[in-house]
Amino acid sequence: FLLLPSPLSQPLSPQAAMTKLAQWLCGLALLGSAWAALALAPPELQPPTPLRQALLPLPVYLLVAFGCYSLATVGYRLATFNDCEEAAAELQEHIRAARADLRRRGLRL
Repeated sequence: FLLLPSPLSQPLSPQAAMTKLAQWLCGLALLGSAWAALALAPPELQPPTPLRQALLPLPVYLLVAFGCYSLATVGYRLATFNDCEEAAAELQEHIRAARADLRRRGLRL
């Protein structure tokens, strides 16, 4: 019995790897299809009424929760943003050099 290496055991090339967007879209499609299967089931296969009442507005709740999470993430990243003093000093030096060069060429600022 001959054992051949599986093509799945080799690492994928960067072009073949799934992007983060594709991962999110696959997860969203999976959850959306599960929700649709439960919410749009025929009357004889529908879940009990309390579960159905919680299931129907679930996409709206998830959208609001995602918005809150996104807003909190952006706020946290803004609050903990690091200043780059070295880069700011280097940029100011470039600006001073450019102004001096323009003055040397006759442009008045």
